Amino acid sequence: MATKSALGGSVRRREDPALIRGTGSYVDDITPHGTAYMAFTRSPYAHAKITSIDTSAAEAADGVVAVFTHADVAHLGDLIAQVVVVKARPLLANGEVNHVGEAVALVVAESTYQARDAADLIDVEYEPLEPVIDLREAAADKALVHDDLETNVVVTWEAGPWGDEEGIAKTKQTIAEAKERDDTVTVSIEAVNQRLIPVPIEPRSVVVEWNEGYQRFRVYSSTQVAHALMGAIKTTFGLDANQVHVTAPEVGGGFGVKLNIYNDEILACFAAQKLGRPVKWTETRREAPGSSIQGRGWVGTATITGTKDGEILGYELDALADMGAYEQNFTAAIPFLGLFVGSGQYKFPTHWKATCAFTNTMTTDAYRGAGRPEAAYYLERVIDAYAREIGVDPVVVRKMNFIEKFDESAVSPIGFAIDTGDYSTNLDKLVEVADYEGLKAQRDEARREGRYVGIGVSAYCEVCGFAPTALSTLGFSWSTYGLPAGFYGTSLVRVNPDTSVTVVTGTGPSGQGHQTTWAQIVSDRLGLPVGKIRVIHGDTEESPMGAGTFGSRSLAVDGAATFNAAERVAEKARHIAAHLLEASADDIELDEDGGHVVGSPESSVPWNDIAAAAYLPHQLGTSELEGGLESHVIFDPPNATWPFGSHLAMVEVDADTGDVKILRYFTVDDCGNVINPMIVAGQVHGGVVQGIGQAMFEEAVYDSDGNMLTGSLLDYPIPTAADVPFFDLNSTVTPTFCNALGAKGIGEAGTIGSAQTIVNAVVDALEPLGVKHVDMPLRPKRVWAAIQEARG
Repeated sequence: MATKSALGGSVRRREDPALIRGTGSYVDDITPHGTAYMAFTRSPYAHAKITSIDTSAAEAADGVVAVFTHADVAHLGDLIAQVVVVKARPLLANGEVNHVGEAVALVVAESTYQARDAADLIDVEYEPLEPVIDLREAAADKALVHDDLETNVVVTWEAGPWGDEEGIAKTKQTIAEAKERDDTVTVSIEAVNQRLIPVPIEPRSVVVEWNEGYQRFRVYSSTQVAHALMGAIKTTFGLDANQVHVTAPEVGGGFGVKLNIYNDEILACFAAQKLGRPVKWTETRREAPGSSIQGRGWVGTATITGTKDGEILGYELDALADMGAYEQNFTAAIPFLGLFVGSGQYKFPTHWKATCAFTNTMTTDAYRGAGRPEAAYYLERVIDAYAREIGVDPVVVRKMNFIEKFDESAVSPIGFAIDTGDYSTNLDKLVEVADYEGLKAQRDEARREGRYVGIGVSAYCEVCGFAPTALSTLGFSWSTYGLPAGFYGTSLVRVNPDTSVTVVTGTGPSGQGHQTTWAQIVSDRLGLPVGKIRVIHGDTEESPMGAGTFGSRSLAVDGAATFNAAERVAEKARHIAAHLLEASADDIELDEDGGHVVGSPESSVPWNDIAAAAYLPHQLGTSELEGGLESHVIFDPPNATWPFGSHLAMVEVDADTGDVKILRYFTVDDCGNVINPMIVAGQVHGGVVQGIGQAMFEEAVYDSDGNMLTGSLLDYPIPTAADVPFFDLNSTVTPTFCNALGAKGIGEAGTIGSAQTIVNAVVDALEPLGVKHVDMPLRPKRVWAAIQEARG
C-alpha cells in the first residue's frame, strides 16, 4: 500500500493499528493516582415528587468518600445547554423526578463497586405523580410533565417556506386548491419514526482532576465536542477558558450521543474540586438508556397531492416530536434540522410542521442524521405510496418531480439555498448499476412462484457541513457555553525543522478517520509522504477553537481549513525554494523530495534545506519572507453543504413467519469530491447498517408507567453481520463550491437513505396482499400481523 497519496487515494486508516492491537487510549484507561469513583442513585419513577432523601446509610458504608444531593449543587444552576427553549435539566433532581433513571443523588467512593453499593443504600421517599408517556397525549396536555409550565409543547417548527408567513399561507392554499381538482389524488400515511437508543461501542466516561494551586480543571471525556464541554465547565464554575483543559482521547463511537454536555461531567468536576482528588465515572450499558440521550421519536402524517400521471402538486407533513423530559444540547433544534430538508430534492410546494413536546422519558437529541432521517422517511414513504396509488413506477415519479440539475445555489420549496445538485443523474445511475428492470423481472417471477419479493427505492437530500457563522443566529454556535464562536473550521499546519508535519485541527474524530484523511490533504498540497504527517485533535489546550465532530461537518469545514492552511504553507515553501534556487516561485513544484523548477528537475532543493531556511531565517537574506513554516486558518464557508443520493433494496418476506431477508442493497451517494474512497465506503456501510437497524430491529419501548422495557441488548437487538447483505456501493460526483476541496460530507448519508428504502421494499413485497404500510421496526411479529390483517 502506498504511503504517499494525492486526494482520492484509498490509504489505509492510520488509526487502526493501535485500536486493533488494544494499545489505544480510552477515557476508562485513564486513572490518575488517588482516583475516587462516582455512582448515582436514580429514580425508579417516571414522574414523582421527592418527599425525603436519607443518605445516612450510604455515608456510613465502606469506602464512601462523600454523598451529594441537589442541595449541595444548587448553586451551580441547571445543566447548561446550547439550545434551551423552556426547561433545562437539573444537575441532580430538584424535588421532583421526571423520567426513570433521572439522577437523584451522587455517591463518591474508593472503588466503583463501593460507590454503586452505597448508591443503593440511599433511601428516597417518592410521591408518585401521573406520567405522560404517549406523545399524542403529551402534545394534547393530558397531563403536564412540568407543573410550572402551562403546556408540554416546547416549540412548533413550521415552514413552507421557512420564515415567510405569507408564503406559508399561500402554499397551504395552493395545496388545498390542488386537492379540489378532479384530476388529482391525495394519499396519506400515518407513520411512527420510533425512538432509538444509541449504542456506541464504548459507553460514556469522564475523569476529572482539580489543581487547587493553579485553579485549573484537567478533564478527560469521551466527547465529540471538547471545546463545548470546556465552555460549559468554565461557565458553570465561573472560570476562564484557559483554566479548563479538556481532552477527548479515543471516543469509541459517537453517533450524536456524545455530542452533548451531561450532568455527570459537570458533577465530576464539582466532586473533584470539592474533594481535592481525581474523580472518575464510566457509564454502564444498563444505566445508559436513562443517562444518555436517545434519538428519533416522531409520529406524523405525511400527505401527497398529485395528478394521476405523477406530477406532485403538494406535500404536507404534520408531525409530533418527542423531546423527553428535559432539553439538552440541541434537543428542540433536532426537528428544525429535519425542516431544512423537509422538501428533499423535490420542486413541489411543501408545508411542513413539527410540534415538539415533553414526555416523562429520557431526553432526545442528535442521533446519526439528527432530524434529517425522520424528514426523509416521511417524505419518501408517502411518495412511494402515491406512486403505487396511481400505478406509476416510483422511480419515474421521483424523477418527474426532482429539481433540475444546478451548479449554483437553488432555493428549495422549504426556503433554504442548496449548494449544487444533479438528482436525476444520480437516480439514473442507481437504475443502471442495480439493473432495476432485471430486478423487477426477478421479483415478478418470484411472485408467480408464490414468493413475496419486493423492491424499495428512495432518494434523499441532506444538509450538513454546518459552519457559516451567519447560522449562529439560529443557535449554531457555542455562545451559551460562554464561547461566542460560530461553527467555522480551524486548522494549523506546520512543517517542523526535521520536515515532519504537524496538523492541529479543531475537530475530533469518533471513528471517521481524520488522522488519515487530514494527512492525505496535507500530503497532496506539500508533496510530503502521509507517514510524516501527524494529526492532533480533541484537545482544547492544543487544538484551535473548534466546534467538534457532528453533522457530517468535519471534512467540509475543518478539512477545508486544513487544505487552505496546507496551501499557504506550500506557497511559502515554494517562495523559500525559489529564493534558494534563485528562481521564480511560480515555477516551483513541490514533491516528496523537495522543490524543483518545473521542467528542470535537476534544479532542485531538498525539503531539509527548505525547512532549515525557514527556521534559520538568516538564510533568507534580504527577502521579505518571515521565519517558520506554518499557517493557522479559520475557514467560514458561504453555505452548508447538501449531499444527496438514492438507495435500492430487494427483500423477501416469509409470509408464514413475517421474517424479512434483505437480498440485495445498492447505494449511489453523492458527497462531492472524495478524499479517501475506502473511508467513504466505511462510513456508508455503517450508516446503512444503522438505518437497517431502525427499519428492522431497534426500538426504545416504554410501558405506560414510563419504565424502559428495552434497556439491555437482550431486549434491544442491533443488526449483526448475519443480518445484512453485501452492499453494492456506487457514487456520482457533484462538487460543492462552498470549499476548495469540493467535498460535501458522508457520515450520515447511509442512515438518512436506508430505513425508508427497506420499508418501501417490504411494502412492495406485500403489495399483492394489499398491505400499504407497516411501521418500523419490521420485526417478524409486526410483519406477520400486517399480513394477517390484510388477509382478513
